[in-house]
Amino acid sequence: MTTTEARDLLKQHIHQEYNLWHSIESGAILKALAKHLGEDQELWECTGLLHDLDWEEVQDNTDMHAKKTCEILKAAGYDNPEMLHAIMAHCEDVTGIDVKRESKLDFALAAGESVTGLIFAYVLMRPDKKIAEVEPKSINKKFKDSSFAAKVNRQFIADIEKIGIERNQFFQISLDALKEIANEINM
Repeated sequence: MTTTEARDLLKQHIHQEYNLWHSIESGAILKALAKHLGEDQELWECTGLLHDLDWEEVQDNTDMHAKKTCEILKAAGYDNPEMLHAIMAHCEDVTGIDVKRESKLDFALAAGESVTGLIFAYVLMRPDKKIAEVEPKSINKKFKDSSFAAKVNRQFIADIEKIGIERNQFFQISLDALKEIANEINM
């Protein structure tokens, strides 16, 4: 699968602007993490782009989340086992999902898609609503405040260390990736 194919599939299934931005942000962060770790950048970016492909269809039935995405991908002819496992594993905290994070991609996807919520919430509270001047220390401070962006899974973010990336370094990689696409995601 190419990133062009992934983006085409994304546009077929995701129509709400916020959900689209989240997917694009996740893809950018995953690509940056893959580059940092010497992994397959296209696979990781596509996984980030498509991890919530089913969200607008199943958001009221979260037990189906990720399962439906895997069905959609398989039906479209995309059945990369590493991608499908990571998509399922990013929901390991959801009732009915018994797939656990194991690989670097699994941990990167769970952390990468989670940190988008923390960064997005922080950017929204800034007077200029822009990511350009945001620093990792600011994100780390909000990370430690569990009442800020309370639904963000901080354990998934902390677990980035299981693949050899320190948390502040992860925040820097994530911010740099999002700054590169700031215009596309309206930040």
